[in-house]
Amino acid sequence: MIEIEYIVKDKKGVEKLRTSDKKAADAYDKALDNAELLQQLLRHDNVLPKLKEDDLESLTIYLALNAKNVERALKGRAPEFDEQPEESNVTKIEDAS
Repeated sequence: MIEIEYIVKDKKGVEKLRTSDKKAADAYDKALDNAELLQQLLRHDNVLPKLKEDDLESLTIYLALNAKNVERALKGRAPEFDEQPEESNVTKIEDAS
């Protein structure tokens, strides 16, 4: 049996996601890239200057992963929530620190 597993790492090489779903891996990789851009924006504009790096990373990853609802909120519309979470073959990697 052959099994292909995709591992998504951040720019520092820290493993963030492990999945057998290429589409999910690509989407998460893009979200990490977008989160990094959000971090740059928030740091440049000195938003939440006392926020720890780990917390800023968590916040921006959340915003990037929920971009559709963030965009809806910025347009003055209510977010859309999934009624039933999908079963998935995606495993998020939790920080051990």
